[in-house]
Amino acid sequence: MNDMQNSAAAATNAQPTGFVAKLLADKHSIPLSIALHLVPGGLIVAFYALVGAPISRAIGAPIFAAWTIALIIVLFPLMFGLLWLGKQKTGKYTMDGVVNYRGKPFSRGKITLIGIGFLLYMTIVSLSLAPLDTWTYDHLFTWVTFESSGSSGTSYLDSYDKDLVLITLLFCGPFTGFLLPLIEEYYFRGFLLSRLPQLGRWAPLFNTVLFSIYHFWAIWTVPSKIIFLLPGVWFVWGKKDIRASIWMHPGSALLMTVVGATLYAVGAM
Repeated sequence: MNDMQNSAAAATNAQPTGFVAKLLADKHSIPLSIALHLVPGGLIVAFYALVGAPISRAIGAPIFAAWTIALIIVLFPLMFGLLWLGKQKTGKYTMDGVVNYRGKPFSRGKITLIGIGFLLYMTIVSLSLAPLDTWTYDHLFTWVTFESSGSSGTSYLDSYDKDLVLITLLFCGPFTGFLLPLIEEYYFRGFLLSRLPQLGRWAPLFNTVLFSIYHFWAIWTVPSKIIFLLPGVWFVWGKKDIRASIWMHPGSALLMTVVGATLYAVGAM
């Protein structure tokens, strides 16, 4: 074995140290886990205010484009960070050993049926809980004054040209309708949830509550998010198959994005 091969082998076998070792440990401390859950949400709000909102206003785009920009700025590097951690552990960019619950304990057919069930559950329950979001905002969070804040999730679109809204939806849809929720599942479920063994059966609730709060830009939706997310998160934790929450969360987001954009295009909303 030559010197180059020896160096590569040493790099592969080197054990991560310091903060990287804490991130890759099988168990995160509770303070560390809380920070890892909530800091990305704070960064998203900051990048919305500093980058996304100025850009969307400058080009006259609906303000949800600003949130898409902010989410991309934060979540794409977060995904790269997971791959980078894999490189620190294995010597190559991978999610192996970093993102868990990917062992596929269920057959493809069975997890598809389970996933569709969770997708329909989240879609139906989240829509049915819209009055709860309205009540929570009107009674507790009227002080939140983001442009898209309020008890109605779409009324602010009325001030924009319809063609502009549709163009913005066409651009933002692939991100907010699938890619960004997918990254959230890998990070919040595969990476964070799997590193809370000390909480036992409380881990899914802990993860769901913090993930709901992470959405600082829609903080009034925390109660409804806990209700419609918890069953899927509990399933992933108990059965160790992240595909269920991928079906549920990105799947539901994709369904509602496609249906919502179609209804808006034909003037049904």
